[in-house]
Amino acid sequence: MEAPKGVLSHLCTLEVRARSRNAQPAQRSRVKELRARVEALTAQRDLLRADLRTYKDIEKRRRRLDDACAGGEEEEGMDSEDAEKSQLLQLMARQTQLTALLHAHQVIGGYDVVSTRQGKGVCVTLATAFEGTYLDSFKLEMDLRPTLRISRHNVPPFISLSQHGDSQADARGFLDALSTRLNAFAGRKQQLKLVKELHKSVRVMESNLLCSILVLMLTQTTAKTAVLCTMDYLDQQRCLPTSVRFHSQDEELPDCPEWKNNCSLLMETPLHRALTTMKDMGHIV
Repeated sequence: MEAPKGVLSHLCTLEVRARSRNAQPAQRSRVKELRARVEALTAQRDLLRADLRTYKDIEKRRRRLDDACAGGEEEEGMDSEDAEKSQLLQLMARQTQLTALLHAHQVIGGYDVVSTRQGKGVCVTLATAFEGTYLDSFKLEMDLRPTLRISRHNVPPFISLSQHGDSQADARGFLDALSTRLNAFAGRKQQLKLVKELHKSVRVMESNLLCSILVLMLTQTTAKTAVLCTMDYLDQQRCLPTSVRFHSQDEELPDCPEWKNNCSLLMETPLHRALTTMKDMGHIV
């Protein structure tokens, strides 16, 4: 038996109303999100306007100062009181500029620093290089309020940040120590890479992520004897080893003069260049 058309129409109406009621909370939530977005953009616009006004004011003062400096000859016709006031203003402006530059130098120490989160934090980039080649860059995002602290970073986990001093008490010293250690690590890693690329006859028997220990298998030229070279990098702030040891079936080999010189060479010269010198002298294949 078919239902009356009036009943079907009423049911359709009820269904439409139900769907409308279910959609209203989602619409309200979307409206709230849009309003919050508008407020955030408005606040950002106000900050940009304030920065623009500040920039224009600084430019205006700079132009006035430049005009005053350029018009130094015209001051001869001014009375002594006006000339003294003009010179005093110039000195005050210069002092303010130098103070700001000094403060910036003390804070960032030449590092690449970018403001983040509308001035609430900064992102510091520590670049590494070895023998004139730029390598990896490491970033630290630091909160400025309520206290200076590191919130995020991409420094390898095997390099502890706590070993480089207090970032709150001495941010410059902390960054200097960390930068030195990161550059040393990048230098050791780059040397290992160059050895694998340039010295195919040298076998890398052992190494670790920190590149603090390295074991190489060398081949003596004359007797074709295998020589095991073990290098320790106990000073993590240097890219050169702190100790070098040779092991061979020929027990007298490590104590002979030429291999003692090779030991000193490896401790004073980057690894890939030291191996090249040893090969040129005919000590290794």
